[in-house]
Amino acid sequence: MRPLTTRRPPILVVTGAMILFILLAVLEAMASHANLLRGDPAAPWTDHLQQVDDALAKRDVGAAERAWHDAFGAALRSRRWEGLVEIGDAARRIGEIAGSRKAYDATARRIYLTALFRARQERSLDGVLRVAEAFAALGDQQVVTQCILIAERLAADQRDTQARDRVLAFSQRLANH
Repeated sequence: MRPLTTRRPPILVVTGAMILFILLAVLEAMASHANLLRGDPAAPWTDHLQQVDDALAKRDVGAAERAWHDAFGAALRSRRWEGLVEIGDAARRIGEIAGSRKAYDATARRIYLTALFRARQERSLDGVLRVAEAFAALGDQQVVTQCILIAERLAADQRDTQARDRVLAFSQRLANH
């Protein structure tokens, strides 16, 4: 009598399925990266920030904070620097209306630092310079200086004279204010 055995799929079927799975994962990653490079206008935090501004116009700090938390979560999940800068800016606006500027500025500062790390990781000169502007608005010259150093390195790595000129013009503009 023959022993009962389970039938295994042929090795070619298993290998083919694995290759197909890997190929689909790579295509998905490439499509996701392409959306980031295009600067997908459908930023997931935008609607929440509109709610923040609507609530602030009504001086409803509680509603603004709730919408801000939703916006913050959406910006974090996006893994993009742009949303974090906008979230930090919104925190500062809430602080002005709430009368707690110092606390909200501290929150914005932490968020701007995260945005800086993301912009640097993406090698985004625009992102680093935008974060530098945010820190300049906070009056944090020490971090602005660090942002400019990062921007200079990015511009040098790009070997683009226009990028270097942008960083120089930015530095001069900040120095004159």
